[in-house]
Amino acid sequence: MLGQYKLDKMVPIPLYYQLKTILLDEIQSNAYPVNSLIPTEKEISEIFGISRTTVRQAITELVREGWLYREKSKGTFVAQRKIKQDFICRLEPFNEQIERTGRRPGTELLALETMKMPEQVAEIFQLAPGTRAIYLYRKRSADDEPIVTVETYLPYDKCAFLLEHDMSKESMYNVLAEHEDTRICRVNRTLEAVAANTQDSRLLNIRAGKPVHLFHTIGYNQYDTPIEFSIARYRGDRNRFEVDLLIDTSLK
Repeated sequence: MLGQYKLDKMVPIPLYYQLKTILLDEIQSNAYPVNSLIPTEKEISEIFGISRTTVRQAITELVREGWLYREKSKGTFVAQRKIKQDFICRLEPFNEQIERTGRRPGTELLALETMKMPEQVAEIFQLAPGTRAIYLYRKRSADDEPIVTVETYLPYDKCAFLLEHDMSKESMYNVLAEHEDTRICRVNRTLEAVAANTQDSRLLNIRAGKPVHLFHTIGYNQYDTPIEFSIARYRGDRNRFEVDLLIDTSLK
């Protein structure tokens, strides 16, 4: 595999970067499948006639970027690629978002019921504690692998029609958009890193204590009235989030 490549020491491109590109090409072509062991630093340094320090630099960057992972006393392995998520800056149904990555989305409906709104949730909606609410709880997957659980609270008096829909198949945002006063026009999202709890472990197939991306989302209608409050818990090992920023060039 690697023996077919050569590094060009006459060009101004750093050797570690040339090696990194070669390793990445091999990973992306599936020459080294997911969870397979790649050659050791010593073996790679002998193949290319370069120092182990140079090899280590290339591998370290690929580990940092999520292409490889190390296991103590075992070696370096090809990592399963994380799903690129841009929902921080985009309002889009989950299924469409996952399909854009070339994966097959799935939804398991864990709960769809009415309940009394908890005090903390009622504060967000500026309603009295105990006000009737719709509670929607779903587990979402990509290629049959669970990646996130989402709990959603909606005011019953505005969103009762949602109970008539199959929320294991339909998009909540698309259903809400059927009515002008419940169409989500703006969202506020906050993100923090937390440790997986026992419920995360059971539903997302990860060990308790592993990292989880915790999102709180408040969705507003065109009148700036809160319509949705959601709590999403994403597996830290299978998701990465990106944000594009537009720079105001007029700023000095």
